[in-house]
Amino acid sequence: MSHGFDVGEAGLELHDPETLGGAGHPAVAALDRALKFVNRLVMVPCMLAVFLAAAILCYSVAARYFFKIPTEWQDETAIFLLMGATFFSGAYVQSFRGHVGVEAVAGLLGPRANRFRMMFVEAVSFAFCTFFAWKSWTLFAEALHEGHSSNSTWGPPLWIPYSLMAAGMTLLAVQLALELTSRIVNKEAPK
Repeated sequence: MSHGFDVGEAGLELHDPETLGGAGHPAVAALDRALKFVNRLVMVPCMLAVFLAAAILCYSVAARYFFKIPTEWQDETAIFLLMGATFFSGAYVQSFRGHVGVEAVAGLLGPRANRFRMMFVEAVSFAFCTFFAWKSWTLFAEALHEGHSSNSTWGPPLWIPYSLMAAGMTLLAVQLALELTSRIVNKEAPK
């Protein structure tokens, strides 16, 4: 459920070739299959990153409390892992419309109005994610070119988090573009 109504109720299943334009639009269906494959492929490292971040933080607490061993790298490592998991999993969650949505407006509108509302939301979301990805790629290029690093004692290079943000938001922007294109190509109103 997202943006106020259940995907099944709206008659739009994103991974259903019929709603992706059917046989008349094989490019959209092919992009959907490719993105679905990439999203599934990315989810395993995302899950491992969350688990590894939790393990690193538990190790850090135990090392400092029981053995009085200072750890300088654990916080930023965990942040980088969680950042990558968060940004890369955004497209997967969006493909199932799993983001939190407000239901108040959708319940008041008819199917046609909801379709246009969804197109508007997807267009605005796409514009935001595209801008965010572009800015992240420029930050990545600047950090890589100028050798920026964190101000911590460990001092990891900042191109790492910027690359995670940029790649994840690019993937999310592509997912949103696919959904918007699918909604435009699918001319019939939701049932």
